[in-house]
Amino acid sequence: MISTINDKLGDLVKAGGGKIHTGPFGSQLHAEDYVKVGVPCIMPANMKDNRVDLSNIAFITEEDANRLSKYIVKEGDIVYSRRGNVTLKALIREKEAGYFCGTGCLLLRPGSKFDSRFLTQYLSTPTLQNWIVKQAVGATMPNLNTGILSSVPFNGPVKEIQEKLANVIYSIEDKIELNNCINSELEAIAKTLYDFWFVQFDFPDTDGRPYKSSGGKMVYNESLDREIPVEWNVNFLSDWIKSDKTGDWGKEAQEGNYTLRVDCIRGADINGINGSGKVAAPNRFILKKNEHKLLSPFDFVIEISGGSPTQSTGRLSGITKEVLERFEHPVICSNFCKAISLKNISYFYNFTYMWQWIYDHEILFGWEGKTSGIKNLLFDSFVTKYSVAMPPEILAQKFYDFVSPLQSKKQNLLKENSELEALRDWLLPMLMNGQVTVK
Repeated sequence: MISTINDKLGDLVKAGGGKIHTGPFGSQLHAEDYVKVGVPCIMPANMKDNRVDLSNIAFITEEDANRLSKYIVKEGDIVYSRRGNVTLKALIREKEAGYFCGTGCLLLRPGSKFDSRFLTQYLSTPTLQNWIVKQAVGATMPNLNTGILSSVPFNGPVKEIQEKLANVIYSIEDKIELNNCINSELEAIAKTLYDFWFVQFDFPDTDGRPYKSSGGKMVYNESLDREIPVEWNVNFLSDWIKSDKTGDWGKEAQEGNYTLRVDCIRGADINGINGSGKVAAPNRFILKKNEHKLLSPFDFVIEISGGSPTQSTGRLSGITKEVLERFEHPVICSNFCKAISLKNISYFYNFTYMWQWIYDHEILFGWEGKTSGIKNLLFDSFVTKYSVAMPPEILAQKFYDFVSPLQSKKQNLLKENSELEALRDWLLPMLMNGQVTVK
C-alpha cells in the first residue's frame, strides 16, 4: 500500500521548512531599475511549459537583487503568476538558481515534504488548475495570492514515491528539452548561413572564398538603394511565385457534400510548425471538389489576417514532407491564411529566410489594412511592389542542399516531441492517482 499525504499545501510547505510569499511590489522595483545586463528577472511572460523562458527576459542590477534578496530563487523553487493566467508557473532548475522572482509573481519554496518536480506536475493536473482558477477571482482579472496557494488541497504520495514518479515524467521532459535545444542550434546554423550568404553577400566565390570580403564585384542598385553582387538580379517577390490558393474553413462535422476530413492550419499554428509553440490545428470537413486546396510539399502558408498592435500579419511556414507527416489527416490552411508555391523550388529555403527577415524587421506593418477591426496583409500589393535581390539559381540550390537536411531533422524532432508529450499526458494522471506505480 502506498503511503499518502492529505493536507493543505501551505501546511505541508511550512512543516517542511519551505515558504510561500509574494514577489516584490512595484514600489520596491521601479521601471527605471531594469537594466540591459544583470540578474535575470522572472515575470509571468517568462513562464512556458513549467520552465523559465529566457526570451525577452528583463534584468535588474546585482545591487537591487541583493537589496531584495528574499526574492532570489533557488533550485527547486516554483514561481507562479499571480495575475491573469494564474496557472502559469516555472520550476527553477540548477541553471536558474540565483535568478530573481519578479513583480506579478508568487514564490513557492516547497520544503522537505515535496519533490519539486512532482509538485510542479501535480499542480499542472486539470483538477488542480481548475481549482486554482475558481478561487482566483478578481474585479478585472483573476488574482492569485498566498492564501489561495496555501489552501490548495494536496492528496498524494510521500516524498520517496514522489521522486520515483517524477523520475519517470522528467525522463520524458528532459528528452523534449534536449530535442528543443538541438532544434535551436539547427535553426541558428541555418539563419547564420543565410545572413552570411544573402545579407552580407559572403557566399563562397569560385575559389571558395567569401565573395564580398574577398573583393567580389558589387554594383549599386537604385531600387534597393544598396550594392549587390554583379551577377544577382533584382525583381519583385511576385516574380518568384508560381501560384496561390486560398484557405478553407469548411464545416466542423461531416455534413452533406462536406466529406473530406482535413487538419486546418491557422495563423496561430504557424509558429508551432516552425518549432516555437504548439500546433493545435482543428479537424474540419471540406468539399471534395476543393481537394485542390490541400497543401503539398514546397507550399508556403502565410497568415493574411490577424496580428496585433505589436505583431504584424504575415507569419510564414514552409511546408515539407516532414511537416505534413506531423498531421493525422490531409492538410489545408484556414481562410485567414493563403498558400503559395514558387516557380523554382531551388529557392524554397532562400524564400523562407528572406520572408522571415522581412517579417523580423517589421516591414509588413507598412503593408496592412483593416476590415472590421481585423488587420489584413495587403498581400497582392506587397508582393507586386516589394523589390528583393535574387541570387543565381546555383547559389540558391547550394543553400537548399545545406538547409534541407537540417530542416528535416528539426521537423522529425518536433514530431517526436508531440509523441513524447502525448505519452507524458497519458501517463501523468495515472501516476498521480495511483493507477500506475513505479518500483
